[in-house]
Amino acid sequence: MKIRHHFDDATLMAYSSGSLPQGMAVLVGSHLHWCDECRERVSQTDRIGGDLLEAIEPVAMEPDALASIMALIDQPEPEQKLRSLSSDRLDSARTGLPLPLASMLGSSLDELDWRRIGYGVQQYDLKLDGPGATRLLRIAPGVSVPHHTHRGNELTLILRGSYSDELGRFCVGDVADVDTEVKHQPIVDTDEECICLIATDAPLKFTGLMGRLAQPFIGL
Repeated sequence: MKIRHHFDDATLMAYSSGSLPQGMAVLVGSHLHWCDECRERVSQTDRIGGDLLEAIEPVAMEPDALASIMALIDQPEPEQKLRSLSSDRLDSARTGLPLPLASMLGSSLDELDWRRIGYGVQQYDLKLDGPGATRLLRIAPGVSVPHHTHRGNELTLILRGSYSDELGRFCVGDVADVDTEVKHQPIVDTDEECICLIATDAPLKFTGLMGRLAQPFIGL
């Protein structure tokens, strides 16, 4: 896998600091599963964060801080089905997806309950908490997403196939890291469908008439 498009420094710094919304963090972690270059850059931002913590002046804790922490520890854990790391890795190997995404989906892309949202376009909503939205888009060959800009930040990770837009050509493993300054219209550029993971922290802003008419139904 030859990855040509990577995250900008601000995104990786936000990932290291833990300040990204859940969907964006999953997307970044999924790219890191495949990308040696960005993993090395994250190790550098982690070290920067550690140096900054070392430089912070200590602040006195509240008198009851220890008691509050112990009370949280003593609370019963919520009931949930815990997955083992080994089963997550098996899912990743079986589905061909990066580990963070595979462990969340628990199935292959073709096994998901896709919903049609327009000609040649299907989506699967991950329904994660936090601002914005995190969705998988499945786009047929030759089909394009309506021309749009952004009210916030948008991260896209290519999982299958490829697309081209004003920023270049994006293939499996590549990421598009765009903001309010970018206007584009991705189009699937081969005879293979394109599946990508998209995470936003604000709704998209469609600029064409058809895109604006379709936006309530697309939900992006």
